[in-house]
Amino acid sequence: MNALIDQELAEWAIAHRRYLHENPELSGQEYETCQYIRNILQQLDLEILDYPAPSVVALLKGTEGAKTIALRADIDALPITEESDKSYVSKRPGVMHACGHDGHTAILLAVAKWMSEHRSEIKHNVQFIFQSSEEMLPSGAEKLVKEGVVDHVDAVFGLHLWQAMEKGKIGVAHGPMMASADDFRITIEGKGGHGSMPHDTVDPIYIAGHIITALQSIIGRRINPLQPAVISVGKVETGTTYNIIPSQAFMCGTVRAFSNEMRDFLNQEMKKLVEGISASFGAVGRFEFDYGTPAVVNDKEMSQFAEQVIADTFGADTVAFVEPVMGGEDFSHYLQRQRGAFIFVGMGGEKSAYPHHHQRFDIDEETIPDGIALFIQLVKQFA
Repeated sequence: MNALIDQELAEWAIAHRRYLHENPELSGQEYETCQYIRNILQQLDLEILDYPAPSVVALLKGTEGAKTIALRADIDALPITEESDKSYVSKRPGVMHACGHDGHTAILLAVAKWMSEHRSEIKHNVQFIFQSSEEMLPSGAEKLVKEGVVDHVDAVFGLHLWQAMEKGKIGVAHGPMMASADDFRITIEGKGGHGSMPHDTVDPIYIAGHIITALQSIIGRRINPLQPAVISVGKVETGTTYNIIPSQAFMCGTVRAFSNEMRDFLNQEMKKLVEGISASFGAVGRFEFDYGTPAVVNDKEMSQFAEQVIADTFGADTVAFVEPVMGGEDFSHYLQRQRGAFIFVGMGGEKSAYPHHHQRFDIDEETIPDGIALFIQLVKQFA
């Protein structure tokens, strides 16, 4: 238990986390979750700001109020069927908090509770952002940013309970931290026919195999190996039975990078490759690229401030420097509009042994007080 957070507040947060875990809602559908959050914030006598549902934004006015700090938690769950023997297993079949957003929400609610009860210690205004749709497009962060949610704040901070980081460590990066996350779709129009007479067909399955292999040539031979990028085909659909060559094949997947220039380059190169290979076999290849969330790039000044807060609050040996990861996070939209930092709270170990998005994923609730203390100290120490 974090010594800065009393047992009562920690248990309060854990109880709300378990309720949220039992009652998950998918991206864009978090209306009951929002009402639950709104009820708590109103009981805490916080001002609910006018932003579109299903997100909730609230404000606590500081004793001085010259500056405003925004703190963000994501609230959506994933379309996964939970496998767990815990008492708080999801009550909604096929929907699960498999990424820790229930923990993020509980942490921010507890921060709001602590600050509402210690208003005399909070000199800055604090804006609490409970954000919809981190996991799916359209991004809830992008929507709120377009509505101006961070236009008038001085900094924005977010955290992620991170299973891939050792428990007891809190990590930050001074610059790029998480990759952009874009989607692509490929359709190959060939000519179907009998499986025994392939010479009379234009086989889209055969062409798809060439394209899947060739896509990796972009990564291996068209990009500087010191610049990270990923192309992954995640789904292939084609055919109906064993002896029929179909007329069409469909593929989709994800692209990851750390700069908008690299995203544009990958889009262009993939399109040329798909169309060129398809044409060389007498087929028509169509390529579509959907720009998703940009890369998470921490503001250096704010990430250095966060590093100092972590060291001051938890000890210098707690600080971990995060190597950029290829996972995506729509917190990037806030950082494109306003300075701030994203922070990993490590929880990897026996109590959180399964990776994010796994059907047996669970957070280590002992790390929740660390998240609460971190957010509180970021606000209190902000100059």
